[in-house]
Amino acid sequence: MGTKLSNPCVRLIYVSRAKGPQTTTVTTSILQQAQVHNKVQGITGVLCQGQGFFIQVLEGERSPVNTLYRRICGDMRHKDMELLRYEDISERKFSQWSMALVKLSADDPMVKAQHPEFDPYSATGDQVMHLLANLIETSQPITALPT
Repeated sequence: MGTKLSNPCVRLIYVSRAKGPQTTTVTTSILQQAQVHNKVQGITGVLCQGQGFFIQVLEGERSPVNTLYRRICGDMRHKDMELLRYEDISERKFSQWSMALVKLSADDPMVKAQHPEFDPYSATGDQVMHLLANLIETSQPITALPT
């Protein structure tokens, strides 16, 4: 169950391709930046990475979410950015995380069984939200990084 909101908020979902290898160093850097910045801006969400893709859901007030998305579009670690969904919301789905990380592995039995042909560029926003919900239920999202 999500958190009811007092100010108008939006949910934005995008997909991008990693410009270089998706190393632990790159992922850690993205997650650390997101957790610090998002907490200050009141943005919550989840980042799914793997198979050369980033899929991210951002939730928060419209202006901070739009500003962050524009910044991500200019980030050299991403290419082929595509907006999958942008909607007004009355409840956050990921209110517990300033940013959580879920890894998308081609070898993950859940991905193979339930989403064998998954292509985030041809998926609808609903399909991506369903995939993320399944991944979160069947894995342990990384919410804090070792210091």
